[in-house]
Amino acid sequence: MARTKAIILGAAGRDFHNFNVLYRDNPAYEVVAFTATQIPYISNRIYPPGLAGKLYPKGVQIYPEEELPKLIKRLKADEVVFSYSDVTHDYVMERASVASANGANFRLLGAEKTMLKSSKPVVAICAVRTGCGKSQTTRYVADLLKGLKLRVVAIRHPMPYGDLAKQAVERFATLKDLDRYKTTIEEREEYEPHILNRTIVYAGVDYERILREAEKEADVILWDGGNNDTPFIKPDLMITVADPLRAGNELTYYPGDTSARIADILLVNKINSATKAEIERVTEDLRGLSPRAKILYAESIVKPDNPRMIKGKRVLVVEDGPTITHGGMRIGAAMVAAKEYGAAKIVRAKDYAVGSIKETFDRYKTLDLELPAMGYSRKQLEDLKNTINMSECDVVVSATPSDLRRLIVIDKPIVHVGYELAPKGREFDNAVIKFGKSVK
Repeated sequence: MARTKAIILGAAGRDFHNFNVLYRDNPAYEVVAFTATQIPYISNRIYPPGLAGKLYPKGVQIYPEEELPKLIKRLKADEVVFSYSDVTHDYVMERASVASANGANFRLLGAEKTMLKSSKPVVAICAVRTGCGKSQTTRYVADLLKGLKLRVVAIRHPMPYGDLAKQAVERFATLKDLDRYKTTIEEREEYEPHILNRTIVYAGVDYERILREAEKEADVILWDGGNNDTPFIKPDLMITVADPLRAGNELTYYPGDTSARIADILLVNKINSATKAEIERVTEDLRGLSPRAKILYAESIVKPDNPRMIKGKRVLVVEDGPTITHGGMRIGAAMVAAKEYGAAKIVRAKDYAVGSIKETFDRYKTLDLELPAMGYSRKQLEDLKNTINMSECDVVVSATPSDLRRLIVIDKPIVHVGYELAPKGREFDNAVIKFGKSVK
């Protein structure tokens, strides 16, 4: 019987997981290519033979997604499998149309079909969009569970942008591990707060192997989701975070609405920054998506480490990269802090952007005042450093969870902004603690 030829569309994360779980050892399929988008510098490489399995002795080539129409025809693909996240429903259907017009079927995989089963209890933290506050929620939940004397190990949604073979299974317990695995700024933004909070983090490429390693040192597995993707591991408690500052997005982004539909708890975050109408809108939408889920609320509190340095100053605002690029956030935590603590002027970051940072501004038209902390290569880190150092500001206010000073030399004073979850009332805490006690 002829094998079905498939192309997997991805962004160096969900695509590899879907391949590993459903295609790698499946003789009914031949994956003839991956494609890559969203993240710079991740195409034109090979998914390595050591990870691809015995059916793929040469590995699988990764191409830019722009080449999809030509690839379908040249590789005689029967099927195109969409495997990345945080995109509009219209965007997904445009890819479906491209596949159909070029003679291939289009496929979306069911969320549970790719979930691994754990031998340990699992709490999953996901969201309806990038930048809703998953990371702060994950840290908060970790603290609640550790308060019950449980060993909590976080497994983070993948970001393998380097040598895939070397990134198959990564364990982060100290800041030195960030250097050992040659992590990008985006990876550091996610791993560094966990490390400082004394939570061990696993990530990488092969999540079956990652899960089995994490289980060896955990009483509870904490799935720390990426973008608005669904969990890779089947949860016993599913928490999905929503953002009233982008009310309506919970209905129109894939697969964020799926993450909402399968949630046990829907947490509406940032209510201290949203209007009453925005909070009511997102609550109504969430109730329609998941009538069974409990809807709870939280504030997101910004905490500058030196707020007195902001007042009356010309400020360059630096934000978490994915949140204000493909996440589409118009205002991040650094901007909130700059305004709240009395900055005299917000310097327009776009005016000083150089090299690949300028290209990022050109690509994402919503960017203007705020500088995304992009650092996916040495060259891009250099461009980020030059953009910051050339800006005519008195102080840099940075809300990237990673300390930029560990990566680049900045010749300006920096105020680092943290942001923490503050649930309203005790209901959220009680739900997590009840789950934790059931584990014990």
